[in-house]
Amino acid sequence: QVQLVESGGGLVQPGGSLRLSCAASGFTLDYYAIGWFRQAPGKEREGVSYISDGSTAYAGSVKGRFTISRDNAKNTVYLQMNSLKPEDTAVYYCAARRGRGTFTLIAYDYWGQGTQVTVSS
Repeated sequence: QVQLVESGGGLVQPGGSLRLSCAASGFTLDYYAIGWFRQAPGKEREGVSYISDGSTAYAGSVKGRFTISRDNAKNTVYLQMNSLKPEDTAVYYCAARRGRGTFTLIAYDYWGQGTQVTVSS
């Protein structure tokens, strides 16, 4: 059974850091692109970052603050989030698709259940 499980969300003050994890089971990440997306209340889900075949991409709003990485041995992808801002508050989702990464939501075949990130003082 294919499954993606996110973890690592929580409440953090502005300027703080969090590391999200996306653990895959039922398939290996080697041939898959993994994307991180987020959805704030009342807003559409948007792409944050993706990694595939060693290449990475970031949304302009997080570039320089977030870093995506993968550990194929652990079948896990991470999103290190630094210098967090209140506008980063959202539910963060990871998703998987075979082939190259993209910020197009419908291109992804598998989705996790999401983890809440709240940035507030």
